[in-house]
Amino acid sequence: MKTHYTKPTKIKEMKRSWYLVDCKGKILGHAATEIASLLVGKNKPNYSANLDCGNTVVVVNSRLIEVSGKKEKEKLYGKYSGYPGGLKTKALWQVRKENPNEMIRRAVWGMLPKNKLRDRLVKRLWIYPDEKHQYKDKFMK
Repeated sequence: MKTHYTKPTKIKEMKRSWYLVDCKGKILGHAATEIASLLVGKNKPNYSANLDCGNTVVVVNSRLIEVSGKKEKEKLYGKYSGYPGGLKTKALWQVRKENPNEMIRRAVWGMLPKNKLRDRLVKRLWIYPDEKHQYKDKFMK
C-alpha cells in the first residue's frame, strides 16, 4: 500500500495576507471566531499547527459590535493583582465606553491556541473603534 507524501510546510514559504473585518452589526463571539481563525491561518492550504503561518487582521467599527441577551449588563471582565482584595471587575457596558477594542481583544485572546505562538499571533491584530485606519493600502483589491 502506497502512502501519500506531502511536503512539510516551511516557515520561509509562508505568505502573510492582510484581512479587513468590519464588526458593524456582528455578534462579538462570531466575529472573534472569524478573527482568531484568520490570525492562526486556518484558511490556508499549507496550515500547520506548530508554525506561525497566520495573517494580519485589521478590525474596524469595534464600538458597533453587538452582544446577545443580557450580556451588555451582566458580563463581567476582571483582573486580579494577586493581592488580597485585588480583584477588579467591570461590566461589558463600562468596557465598551472606556475602550471598545478591549472586548474584541479579550474574546480573540481566549480563542487563540494556548501555546508559545499566542503572543506572536495577537501582535498582528489591529483594532480600531471606527472606520479610520492607516492600513488601507495593504489589502488586495
